Amino acid sequence: MSERGYLRYVALGDSQTEGLGDGDDVLGLRGCADRFAEEAAAGCPDLLYANLAVRGRLAGQVRAEQLPPALALRPDLATVVAGMNDLLRPRFDADETAGHLEAMFAALTGQGARVATVTFPDVGRITPLARPVGRRVLALNARIREAAGRHGVAVADLSAHAAVTDPRLWSPDRLHASPLGHARIAAAVAHALGLPGSDDTWTLPLPPGAPAPGGLRGVAAELRWAGGFLGPWLLRRVRGRSSGDGRQAKRPDLLPPAALPSAAPPPALLPPTGRALE
Repeated sequence: MSERGYLRYVALGDSQTEGLGDGDDVLGLRGCADRFAEEAAAGCPDLLYANLAVRGRLAGQVRAEQLPPALALRPDLATVVAGMNDLLRPRFDADETAGHLEAMFAALTGQGARVATVTFPDVGRITPLARPVGRRVLALNARIREAAGRHGVAVADLSAHAAVTDPRLWSPDRLHASPLGHARIAAAVAHALGLPGSDDTWTLPLPPGAPAPGGLRGVAAELRWAGGFLGPWLLRRVRGRSSGDGRQAKRPDLLPPAALPSAAPPPALLPPTGRALE
């Protein structure tokens, strides 16, 4: 980090960091890492940014595939967000997953980078059918906080704030953030790192919206989600396939954030204070 701020930011992770749910594969994905890079660049016009994330990757794959090139880029700022794909696997091991994350924390901070990560929201509050995963989320989050504490890693504690489970912050598949959700994650990371101009606005609830459907309508909505998203995801698991098969990092080289795709900004939903999260 120079007197003018961070100079080289590298993002490691899976689909959330790649940007699924914020843009598309035709016009380009934006996502929380891109949005955070733009925020960081506001205070440091010389910032360069690389995004090594690939959808579908487990924490161990992120470590094996992305950590070596990340270290070669010699970042002074890095984000590491992985583990959600591990949580959804039948043989999830919280210690093993957290061990991969901690190895990345240690390697990056050992090389002098400032590192940030996140905890995960309770997906059972977003998707009722995923409630059995709740204990796994708690276990992994506890280990993420412990590992981050041992290495001086900043934690954007998404799990601590109920607003993060608002359905409007999530895309129709309920696994990836919506554009507004990606914007809030970016704001959370900026706040955790204490970037100039950041604050806790991201923790505030959205204005009241339409209530979630109940009764038969609610059941029908769950069945539509299961058929449209859960079923295809399970089929890939059975076939031993991943949504990231054959994919490479979307931004393997350090480039100015100004070169990012111009996805539409998220809707300006106002929290009760009247401050917009954009």
